[in-house]
Amino acid sequence: MAELLKYIYNTKFFDRFTTSVKEVVPHFNEAAFLKDIYDNEWENRELKQRMRHITMVLKNHLSDRFNVNVETILKLIPVLEKNGVKPDNLEYIFLPDFVELFGLNHYEVSIKAFETITQFVSCEFAVRPFIIKYQENIMKQMLLWSKHKHPSVRRLATEGCRPRLPWAMAIPSLKYNPAPIMPILKNLKNDSSEYVRRSVANNLNDISKDHPETVITLVKKWQGKTKETDWLIKHACRTLLKQGNAEVMTLFGFGNIDNIKITDFKILTQKIKIGDAVEFTFKLANTSQNTSKIRLEYGLYYQKANGSLSRKVFKISERDFPENSTTVINRKQSFKVITTRKFHIGRHQVSIIINGNELDILDFELIK
Repeated sequence: MAELLKYIYNTKFFDRFTTSVKEVVPHFNEAAFLKDIYDNEWENRELKQRMRHITMVLKNHLSDRFNVNVETILKLIPVLEKNGVKPDNLEYIFLPDFVELFGLNHYEVSIKAFETITQFVSCEFAVRPFIIKYQENIMKQMLLWSKHKHPSVRRLATEGCRPRLPWAMAIPSLKYNPAPIMPILKNLKNDSSEYVRRSVANNLNDISKDHPETVITLVKKWQGKTKETDWLIKHACRTLLKQGNAEVMTLFGFGNIDNIKITDFKILTQKIKIGDAVEFTFKLANTSQNTSKIRLEYGLYYQKANGSLSRKVFKISERDFPENSTTVINRKQSFKVITTRKFHIGRHQVSIIINGNELDILDFELIK
């Protein structure tokens, strides 16, 4: 079994961290710092709790002045890199967390700090309270960041203002009106970094959940310009594609399915236990005289606690099916226990989805 992420904060980590801090702050009391870190609750804390605990303890062992502490952090980053720490290490997410927690009333100092820190570890989570409090000012700053020479700063400009960034607080005002985001995305749609372009796609995917028409209009403008932009808009429309949005399906070449037939759809495991997998098979027949471009998916209807069913869509493939062809498809869907989903005993369903059109649906049962 893989080791839990919270164990990234171990003796080796703190040895290197405290050694680096002492190069910047010679009077730093390593023993007292570690004593406070390893308090009675340390073992019970999960990853995010440990990160926040480190933030709080670090504050107690630095200056009482925020601007002095920011200078310390900015001096610490090149020392950490000299001592072998590579950028984008999750362990150091407490550095932007420090700015988020103690810098919200120090706008200018914090924004300058984010620009530097994000080149070492992403500030996408930490910047969000600043957007909520200072939206007009910081969106102007993000527009400037979108032209920054460093890709991690350009990425912060788009990732930080995602309306629905996973594992982070949402930004209600941008969910309601994403207009302030659009100039940033336009600046970055042809960015030289795939890392940045993927962030643009993710931001647009967020926007599509509240304003599908905004994203569809943009797709029509950007489509066919470059191979990279075509990939970006396709990735941006992944939720709309899973929803079977007819206009989006047409934009990406998935047409009508009058000549596509599903036959011999069978669930091979009518009853399964938690930890097993449901297996199913079917045949896809293209009866047309022409090749057909097909987005092939299946829907898994999970039973909820109240007995109702909730569908999650999984992609099988996107490809051309030859004229007058029949293709056998076999799939498995695991019911292995995961932290992000709770399984409920009882009736479930599997459906076949072609170009956004849901066809046959069959039942199976999850048992104890």
